Amino acid sequence: MSNDQKLAGFLDEMTWRGLIAQTTGLEELRAHLTSGARKAYVGFDPTADSLTIGNLVGIMALVRFAQAGHSPVVVVGGGTGLIGDPSGKSAERMLLTPERVDANIAGQKRIFDAIWNNAGLGTPPIRNNYEWLQKLSYLDALRDVGKYFSVNMMIQKESVKERLTNRDQGISYTEFSYMILQAYDFNWLYENEQVSLQMGGSDQFGNIVCGLDLIKRVEWERLQLPRGKYDVVDESAKLRELDGVRAPHAFGLTWPLVTKSDGGKFGKTESGAIWLTADRTSPYAFYQFWLNSADADIPKFLRFFTLLPREQVEALEATHAAEPGKREAHRELARHMTALLHGELARDEAENAAKALFSGEVAGLPEATLREVFAQVPSSTHDKATLGAGVPVLDLLVSTALATSKREAKEFLGNGSVTINGTRKANPDDKVTSTDLLHGGMILLRRGKKNWHLTKWQ
Repeated sequence: MSNDQKLAGFLDEMTWRGLIAQTTGLEELRAHLTSGARKAYVGFDPTADSLTIGNLVGIMALVRFAQAGHSPVVVVGGGTGLIGDPSGKSAERMLLTPERVDANIAGQKRIFDAIWNNAGLGTPPIRNNYEWLQKLSYLDALRDVGKYFSVNMMIQKESVKERLTNRDQGISYTEFSYMILQAYDFNWLYENEQVSLQMGGSDQFGNIVCGLDLIKRVEWERLQLPRGKYDVVDESAKLRELDGVRAPHAFGLTWPLVTKSDGGKFGKTESGAIWLTADRTSPYAFYQFWLNSADADIPKFLRFFTLLPREQVEALEATHAAEPGKREAHRELARHMTALLHGELARDEAENAAKALFSGEVAGLPEATLREVFAQVPSSTHDKATLGAGVPVLDLLVSTALATSKREAKEFLGNGSVTINGTRKANPDDKVTSTDLLHGGMILLRRGKKNWHLTKWQ
């Protein structure tokens, strides 16, 4: 593969994966990327000390950009995070303190560090827009940036229009100004670091176009057209002439927002959002999210999120279409994504826990994993002292409601459907003792394949 082919491969890869929703000129962008290594950025909003799974699309786009031989830039919104993006919000955001924004950025940095390291890319190139926005005075913003923005245009943006028509909520001047700051980000990066491509979700296309518009208008100013072109120096006429003119060597690209086949919100489960740091969503829960994805979503998720090569993805898709019950594509998706975010060791532990839960062989699981895996199953607390004489399994099955009576408990034992810590029990005279305790304080009972009960002994 020639260098030109590698550089252009980013667009080919994004197209094949279904990750191009809009561009500001696909063929021009292709020529731009082919003619040399370029820089592109994606912005991330520091509203929390982690990011949710939906942000993976943007992170993976930057990773693919790097793999194609270009230079990605992660932009964290230390400045814009003090304002708040109104996009997709029906009400005004709570303003965060500078200290909270800094803490959130530090928390999010863990994600970029982990993915870049696990993808073999070294250190992520992270820029904080507070660096340049904090130097921009209010007068500078009005004189040097605001003059290029039409209020008529700004109120037509979807992120603003919906709020303006809502009499109960409305929109503050603070959030109304957000698109100006985001546009300034693109212009600053274009001028100072030669970043020529901004990428984001399709809901950000309007903001991206604002940045491109600012770039072309600032560039036009630099041309210093001769006065003879106009009878008088008419700023508004000069700017009107720019309508329809492309930004010089700057581009925008968006991907479609991720949707689930059942219409549900992507990244939401009964227990809440899926986060990208282990302190909010454990590697096991992260693994389970992918493993439990609907069959219809698997092909899309393989393309949108993984770094698996095309040949492997298409082979998995073919296997999945032919025999979805084997769940090979589910497992590979879960394995790949968990290793990419949390590392191979955490991936292996999550996979072993999932296998143990399915097989019932849970005795070998680490204590933390065991507690997490069985955090949602029915549980009960018992007196540890009673284990000295042994507690009859029959009594335990009844007290934990795994059987309604001793007679029913004997039937379950007789047909081999009862296990204690993964070991099958068949004798109605069996007892549990202190030697059955896992990690000094737990005994797990299972009836059938899915009816678990965690007994805690204190």
